[in-house]
Amino acid sequence: MLYFIGAGAGDPELLTIKGKRIIDNSDVIIYTGSLVNKELFTDIKSEAKLINSASLSLDEVLEIIFDSNEKGLSIARVHTGDPAMYGAIREQMVALDKKGIEYEVVPGVSSVFAGAAALKREFTLPGVTQTMILTRMAGRTPVPEAESIENLAKIQASMAIFLSITSIEELANKLMTSYPKDTPAAVVYKASWPDQKIIMSTLENIAGEVKNADINKTALVYIGRFLADEFELSKLYDKHFSHEYREAKDARR
Repeated sequence: MLYFIGAGAGDPELLTIKGKRIIDNSDVIIYTGSLVNKELFTDIKSEAKLINSASLSLDEVLEIIFDSNEKGLSIARVHTGDPAMYGAIREQMVALDKKGIEYEVVPGVSSVFAGAAALKREFTLPGVTQTMILTRMAGRTPVPEAESIENLAKIQASMAIFLSITSIEELANKLMTSYPKDTPAAVVYKASWPDQKIIMSTLENIAGEVKNADINKTALVYIGRFLADEFELSKLYDKHFSHEYREAKDARR
């Protein structure tokens, strides 16, 4: 049995209870060493085999998985953040399906949400936006033309952009084809890690500030008015708004 486990954004306390239980009891643990906090493995079994996959190809990872499964060993495949976000787990699952190997996916706290927590911001604000776009710039992995930064920028929604910090100037220019130059922008480097850094700026100035801070990897870019201070109050807790669990109160009382 194999478990794909989301390790969370970096802070070991963001690992889910289920994820920790599985990791601590696994015989073989394959983890993304360049991004996963090694403090997650302080309570693993003494005889557990801990393997850093950073230097391994897909075929090499699969070979370890297949061999371990044949030996009847339990396997934890630990990915940073949440495995469903840029985790490259689908190709692994297809290979497991072909071999008839059972697996389960255990979700984790994505860096996009750890970054929002660090910024102390909410993506979906009444009167501002109710839509959040999670995307990336094209790089070695292409992006469909319909999902280009320029096309997505036309929506004017809240946006979080992964894997694009090295092209921050190009990214900002593409975003400014639709977003106003004074649109709030933020960068969170290593969200939830001890060396976390936050830059709050505008779309026009964010690239220069990122370069001055020497941030060139492991960072998320956030764009949108959700970063500003103006918004409307939610209906959820409005005393004049009824829902299944609460009757509205008369404003005249």
